[in-house]
Amino acid sequence: MNEVLNYLKECGAYYLATCEGDQPRVRPFGAVEIIDGRMYIMTGKVKNVYQQLEANCKFEICAMKASGAEWMRLCGKAVNDDTLSVKEKFLELDPELKSMYKADDGNMAVLYITEATATFYSFNAAPKEVKF
Repeated sequence: MNEVLNYLKECGAYYLATCEGDQPRVRPFGAVEIIDGRMYIMTGKVKNVYQQLEANCKFEICAMKASGAEWMRLCGKAVNDDTLSVKEKFLELDPELKSMYKADDGNMAVLYITEATATFYSFNAAPKEVKF
């Protein structure tokens, strides 16, 4: 899990794909943290992405390093966690989000990843798979 977190942080932005009915939806994300042994992403409950994950918790993330020669795909399920202490910890770890969210604002959504499979790809090596 730490390897995946470090990879996503190194990339800076990653792209999260969800489904809306039969239409795939992709958007850039940047917030990701490990809290209490779980990997979390964060969004707002008013956003379409949250509604899509509530309707179908399966997602896929893709991130590419600046070199363009290495990338990772992460698939799994996203589970909402309304625990106030987890939201507070997320904001503590990612303080730039404090200008947009508050742990108790009713909008902030932290979702932990389950049934995760990350596959690391490179033009120079065989794919490497990590599950958590």
